[in-house]
Amino acid sequence: MTAQTSAPALLSSKFRLGALLLVVVVAGMSQGLLLPLLSILLDRSGLSSELNGMNSAAMYIGIFVTMFVIEKPVVRFGYKRVIIAGITLVTLSTLLFATTDSLLVWFLLRMLVGIGDSSLHFATQLWIVSSSPAEKRGRTISLYGMAYGTGFSLGPLGINLLPYGEKLPFLVSSLFFAIVLCLVLRMPNEWPERSATASSLGRRHLKTYKLAWFVLIPGLLYGLMESSMNSSFPLYAIRLGLDQHWISFLLLAFGIGGLILQLPLGIWSDRIGRKPVLIGCAMIGALAFLTVPIAGDKLLVLFILFIVAGGVVGSFFSLGLAYAADIVPRGMLPSANVIASVHFSLGSIAGPMLGGIGLRYVSPNSLFLFLGLAFALFAIRGIWFKPKAINVTDTP
Repeated sequence: MTAQTSAPALLSSKFRLGALLLVVVVAGMSQGLLLPLLSILLDRSGLSSELNGMNSAAMYIGIFVTMFVIEKPVVRFGYKRVIIAGITLVTLSTLLFATTDSLLVWFLLRMLVGIGDSSLHFATQLWIVSSSPAEKRGRTISLYGMAYGTGFSLGPLGINLLPYGEKLPFLVSSLFFAIVLCLVLRMPNEWPERSATASSLGRRHLKTYKLAWFVLIPGLLYGLMESSMNSSFPLYAIRLGLDQHWISFLLLAFGIGGLILQLPLGIWSDRIGRKPVLIGCAMIGALAFLTVPIAGDKLLVLFILFIVAGGVVGSFFSLGLAYAADIVPRGMLPSANVIASVHFSLGSIAGPMLGGIGLRYVSPNSLFLFLGLAFALFAIRGIWFKPKAINVTDTP
């Protein structure tokens, strides 16, 4: 892209960034709301916890499938049109949730929400990164992450609207999307730069995996944790006898913890290294998750544990990618991002299903025991991980 230095261009650039960040906030709110909201409504209808979890996974199936095809529409139609299509798809699907209680229809609608969310996230992230000056790119990417985290943390508060009608949360979420759609419509369209397709794409992915398999696991753990907490924790809390507003409050605490520590953890990882920060965060997160069943229904203790757990594992995905950037050649970074996204999607699909099955057939506490064990194993395995020496200027 050409440098833009005139005052109108600068204002246009700031408006674009602000509008795109608002899109990300609203998309995060939608995702943070729908997971616990739909889980609660399905539980009220008498659906078993494992079927509830499987239905929750539909959103991440849509996200997973979209990743493999979304690049071509963005290149052909531009960022703006793909974002508009994503917003429209999510908005219409959200409104349709309020018109039926069919389990099959909800499954399909959740897949459509995942497709729309994945599309607008891919386009907004790529647009923000490609239009940012190199010297400000890191800060801008941090703003993107914080925008999503803020929205995702605020989303569960929408379940407090349920006493005023089961349709209201869906209507409010759709209204927010309509507002940001008006902002996007005012923006000029732009297209990403075309790049040659590598003939050895599969071989490059395999080589990337061999070099950085350990640092790509955080994406899997983050997806597993995020989806299971937002879909299975409400069911766990209902069994404890907690009220709806406390469920949303605790999920908010989990997200707030991630927002508070996101920047400090990034700074510490720059100073002392990614590996010790990841291992330390994994161990603290494991202890916090394993302590949740002991806390029972003590709200203050749960609130503290959720702040701690959310704080230390909330940046796992971004820290993993930063570590990958440290140890793989620059030419392999796109492959590392694709693999990390695939891991995130797989974890997000597995999380609600494993959480639902565990709640029904193992123990109400199985969700936190499983998460605690997963993060502990990652930390232990990380002690012996040693990245191979590479020439960072190499390309595959």
